[in-house]
Amino acid sequence: QVQLVESGGGLVQAGGSLRLSCAASGGTISAYTMGWFRQAPGKERDFVAAIRWRGGITYYADSVKGRFTISRDNAKNTVALQMNSLKPEDTAVYYCAVRYGAGYESGDFGSWGQGTQVTVSS
Repeated sequence: QVQLVESGGGLVQAGGSLRLSCAASGGTISAYTMGWFRQAPGKERDFVAAIRWRGGITYYADSVKGRFTISRDNAKNTVALQMNSLKPEDTAVYYCAVRYGAGYESGDFGSWGQGTQVTVSS
């Protein structure tokens, strides 16, 4: 059973940057697509980005495309999310997860971490 721990969140001004990290333990994630999701208060958990296990193929929500970059280091068993040009609407708890299903909805992922809070002020 793989366990994930997110870190790197915090308070940042609009236009600033943050780098989130996701560390896996209890098993390797090298063979899995990994994803980042976010959830604002009173809202559903929404897809942000995903990266496949090989080839550097990535997927992004339209709202973050061009601003966020997902990456992974299989040797270190970690996944990162570089967040640039942050906007107040990016404020949410950010989660990383392992893809077990066929789609990119929250139900297609599992092994959720506890999340890390990102707050973007105007």
